[in-house]
Amino acid sequence: MKIQTIEAIPVRIPLKPERRMISALGRHEVSEFVLVRVRTDDGVPGVGEATVTPCWSGETVWGARAIIEHVFRPALIGVDPRDHVEVDRRLDAVAVDNWFAKSAIEMACWDIAGRAAGLPVYELLGGACRSLTIRSRFSLGAYAPEVAAERARALTAAGFNTIKVKVGTDPVEDVRRVRAVREAIGPDVVLTVDANGGWDEPAALSCLAQLENCRLTLVEQPLPRKNYSGLKRVRAITGQSILADESCFDEVEAHELIDQGCCDALSLYPGKQGGIVKARRIAELAARHELPCTIGSNLEWDVASAAMLHLIVSTPNMQVELFPGDCLGPSYHEFSIARNPLIIDGPNTTLPNAPGLGVDVDWDLVERHRIDRL
Repeated sequence: MKIQTIEAIPVRIPLKPERRMISALGRHEVSEFVLVRVRTDDGVPGVGEATVTPCWSGETVWGARAIIEHVFRPALIGVDPRDHVEVDRRLDAVAVDNWFAKSAIEMACWDIAGRAAGLPVYELLGGACRSLTIRSRFSLGAYAPEVAAERARALTAAGFNTIKVKVGTDPVEDVRRVRAVREAIGPDVVLTVDANGGWDEPAALSCLAQLENCRLTLVEQPLPRKNYSGLKRVRAITGQSILADESCFDEVEAHELIDQGCCDALSLYPGKQGGIVKARRIAELAARHELPCTIGSNLEWDVASAAMLHLIVSTPNMQVELFPGDCLGPSYHEFSIARNPLIIDGPNTTLPNAPGLGVDVDWDLVERHRIDRL
């Protein structure tokens, strides 16, 4: 089996009005991602998804499509898609970074491998170590305090027992928002915050001191990426448990976080890490240092969400029971590009026990919403 063609298709899908995201990175109202279709010489198809966001990963749909079709495709034609070590080696040999574009190709190769073997990807990764139904937290945007409180109250009524509040905007409003949400959800619901690197060190220390009575379980990425020494200081001074997300794209950064004692957990996902294999390696590295990992999110569609679920289900140190992550991306969007969408019921997302990633894309619907055809 050899890779014969690789196609990258930019697609646009709006978010539901009530789930449009506001964070330190700005507003996320429409998702422009790239779907990748890989075909082999014996006709086995595979699909991947690059959930690119310029203000977060630095990748765009146009850049991702160009590098996939003009750099990665020539490097991979003729390669066995089941040889994941060689696929990764070739991707890294021709370009640094571009993690989400690389992950889209890698997950398509896993999809092919699973379909060819008649097995779900998690079985190829060693089998399930937890349930195929994963419980998520809900990520609440940086809304006005009264809006955030109202939505948090409705979410807990719908069955969510962990709420994450976006902060890192205006420090005064950040504090008001989190306090309003804590009051709305009561003392028993788990509450976390995510600054997306939007605070500087004085703002982080000030806000977290003011929020001490809110009993935060985790503080996600309070400082900008790569500020390891500052992250270590914030953790030491506040005593808060720190979740590193934007600070951990690759194994070098994971080592830095671990060696400096910067955090209490890592947020991983195939897109950010450049694929399932790389994400698993970081999870295994963290496990050797007794550092738990959880799943992050870029508001993925069904394809990338399925890849995330396969990672969680097959990787013991993806400790979503301890620190719930977010596999709810498809439910944020107005429609699904899958003929068999993931089953999302409140906080629970269920991975189908089907070959490959388990998601069949509706390519006719994709064609109607591809950006270069609008």
